[in-house]
Amino acid sequence: MSDDGIPQSGRGYRRGPVLLRGNQVPQTTTDQRLLASDQESDWLHSDPWRVMRIQSEFVEGFGALAELGPAVSVFGSARTKPDHEDYRAGETVGRLLVEAGYSVITGGGPGVMEAANKGAAEAGGTSVGLGIELPFEQGVNEFVNLGINFRYFFARKTMFLKYAQGFIVMPGGFGTFDELFEAVTLVQTHKVTQFPLVLVGKEYWGGLLEWIRSTALVHGTISDADLDIMYLTDDPAEAVRHVVERAHQIAAEQAALQAAVAAERATEEAAVEGPGLPSTLDGA
Repeated sequence: MSDDGIPQSGRGYRRGPVLLRGNQVPQTTTDQRLLASDQESDWLHSDPWRVMRIQSEFVEGFGALAELGPAVSVFGSARTKPDHEDYRAGETVGRLLVEAGYSVITGGGPGVMEAANKGAAEAGGTSVGLGIELPFEQGVNEFVNLGINFRYFFARKTMFLKYAQGFIVMPGGFGTFDELFEAVTLVQTHKVTQFPLVLVGKEYWGGLLEWIRSTALVHGTISDADLDIMYLTDDPAEAVRHVVERAHQIAAEQAALQAAVAAERATEEAAVEGPGLPSTLDGA
């Protein structure tokens, strides 16, 4: 059958990009189902409708953050209390990033995320919170002045990556590990332009990095260069300083690379064109 339900021998039924044959061919057409008056509400939870919701999350995220300017994503535990040293470090990171000309992006929750948002907001900067629908955590914290709430983790993660010029990762749990290793993987595989990635807390992260060095590297599952993706420090000010300096360095390297590519292309084009024909006036 065609899309309109007209029999077409051997070609199957096409529903957009999907091809259906045999017992997969529906008994009614798309228009019949659309115009039927006795429908239930189950379609609201079907996969095709979810695609529309996913699309809307990307559209809303892109629209809200497109003019954000330079930004750094800060990750860390939602369980950190305001009287903890990690919370105070998060505030310092948020404030220093704003003073360095960056907006601050967090997951919008409590703990370290709230601390970074607080530091950014109190410094007069843009404090972004990318919230997620979870059954056990509260919504966006009060220090966010630009907030977006997501249903889907992967849409939210795209916003963390797309609009950040660097990552600062404070002590955190499985969610923080997930965000950290996704960022490392994308840099390692060149799926994103390289950006600075700083871990704050030598005591917290040191054991993990030592395992990577003594086990993963020795086993041959990563290379020496992969260890350079992450920078470890105890000092929030040093973390921000590294992000700023490394971001400038990466930008300079990218500009030099683009200039070299442009020069090489110009040379190749000149070689293809060959020397110009002599002027008829030469020797006159």
